[in-house]
Order: sequence, then C-alpha cells, then structure tokens
Amino acid sequence: MSNRAKLIALGVVIAVALLSSVGYVVFARRAQTKAAQDAPPVATIEDLTAVQSGPRIVFRSTALGERYGKVAEVPLTAPAGPRAFTPVSCDRVYAREGQAVCLAAKPGVVTTYTARVLGADWSPVLDLPLSGVPSRTRLSRDGSMVATTTFVSGHDYSSPGQFSTETLVTNIAGRKTTNIEQFTLTVDGKAIDAKDRNMWGVTFADDDHFYATAASGKKTWLVRGTMSTGRLEALREDAECPSLSPDGKRIAFKERAGRPAGEWGVTVYDIATGKATRLAEPRSVDDQIEWLDDSQVVYGLPRAGEGPAASDVWVVPADGSGASRVLIPDAWSPAVVR
Repeated sequence: MSNRAKLIALGVVIAVALLSSVGYVVFARRAQTKAAQDAPPVATIEDLTAVQSGPRIVFRSTALGERYGKVAEVPLTAPAGPRAFTPVSCDRVYAREGQAVCLAAKPGVVTTYTARVLGADWSPVLDLPLSGVPSRTRLSRDGSMVATTTFVSGHDYSSPGQFSTETLVTNIAGRKTTNIEQFTLTVDGKAIDAKDRNMWGVTFADDDHFYATAASGKKTWLVRGTMSTGRLEALREDAECPSLSPDGKRIAFKERAGRPAGEWGVTVYDIATGKATRLAEPRSVDDQIEWLDDSQVVYGLPRAGEGPAASDVWVVPADGSGASRVLIPDAWSPAVVR
C-alpha cells in the first residue's frame, strides 16, 4: 500500500471514530435530557437564608433535573425534607459557617478544573490552584486553611501506588499554598522518601495540625502532620481519607482490612487508645467520611446499577452498633455546618 493510500485509510478511520464519538455524545445527552424531564420534581425551599439561619447540611444535589449538580442545603433537623439550592455547581463541596470551598470540572475539548473559596452568599472570594480531577476538599474549623486533593495522572486507585495525587493546603489570609507531598514522612521512626509517595484526604485539627493519608508502594498510613514543621508522622497502617470528630478525640476513615482491591470498610479510630472500631456498614465506601455529630458519621454511596448520577448520603452510628440508613436521598459530598 502506498503512503498516500495509507494516509487516506488513516483519515477514514479517524473520521469514523469522530463520528462515532459525536453520535455517542448526542445519544447520551438526549438520554440524560429525557431522564431529567421524566424525573419527579424535587421539593425545594425557595428562601435559602431561612435554611442558613441554623445548623444544616450542605451537599451536592444529584436529583435529576435542571438543578442536577447544584449545591443544596437542608436543615439538620429535616435532612430528607425540601432542599434550598445555591447558585453554584460543584463536583466536591465542603462548608463551614459563612464559608465554602467548591471543586468543579468543566468538560470541553480540553477539560479544565476550578477550585474556589466562596463567601456566605456563595459568591467567589478566592481562586485556588487546581491541576487535576477533583477528589477531596476540607476547610479548617476557623476557616483560615483549605485543603484540596486532585488526581493528576491516572484514575485507578484500587491499590496504592497506581495513581498520583496532588494535595495542596492554602493559608487563605496569607495566600500561601503548600504541597504536603514535600513534607518529611516518617514511619516507625524511619524516613520514607520513595518517589511514589502520595498524600491525600486532609482533615484539620486546627490551623497548624492536621491528619491525612500517606501512601508508598502497597501501603497506606494514617498520618499526623504539622504545617509549621513540614513533618508527617504515621500513626497506623491501612487508613484512607480521615475525618476528625467534632470533639477531636476520634478519626473516621476507610480501610481495606482484607477486602478485595477497590473495596473499603468504615472504621473509627480512638486517638488516645489506638482502638479501632469497624462500623455497621457492610458495603464498600469510597468517600471521605463526615461527622454528623459526635455519635454518627455520614458519607456518600452510589446506587448500584443506576449509573453515576444516582447517589445518596447515608448515616451510621460511630460506635459500631445499629445499621446504616439513608439520611439524604439524591445527594453527594455532605458537609455539616453546626
């Protein structure tokens, strides 16, 4: 075959591939539009300020319809009731009183990513650096620090070391951003400086101390970090995406604990005693846990067999008793504002 014929054949293959891709996108959009049109209306509270006047849960709404992906709020006393919608859309959201952080992907010919700190009225206050697919985000309790985790290459994290993350911590007032992967990591008193180190899932104790996940090779660790010293110390093995309890005494996280690759159970760890308690959630949870109060934790779970758009927020006791139940239907990325 001549070079000209080869180029023509290649052009035909590329054209067919492009037409197939366009056809799939058109089909998918039509299917999504029909599903949204057929979906039952979502009960709403039109006055957002009425919900913001008391304790509440902020989350990403996954109810089908024109407000899919919008951030919503519900009173803590009526989590499954009508929701008040904000004007912003996020893939990941976290909030505290008067402040929120929003991570979002903007699909296009080239997908771009944004991270923003938002004020009490959900207007932008500060843009943050974000170089990959949104994964986790947290604010410190006084609102001075914000952490973001993104996937920067690869999306398969069924086993540690097969993906790359970037976790940045920003001092909002000082406009200073730090990549905690550059911190010194010690495990059992020995420094771990392997090139495959990854850090993710920050949870703040205060504006200087935090907990996070560190990984290298085939292992993950729950680590305690200090911004002022640039150091990370491993507390225990097999722990991911930690979340500090409101009383500061316990940490909820997901762990493999012998499960198959890509599956995690939910565990609560007592910082003082080192005791770990497996919670009564039999399914795999791939989320950063949030504390509803000192006795219960919440997290997002997709609905099996219903596609990526369908998810709910579940709650389970933090002492290993009871059973999990749906707290907010059609929801994802919960944050409790007390």
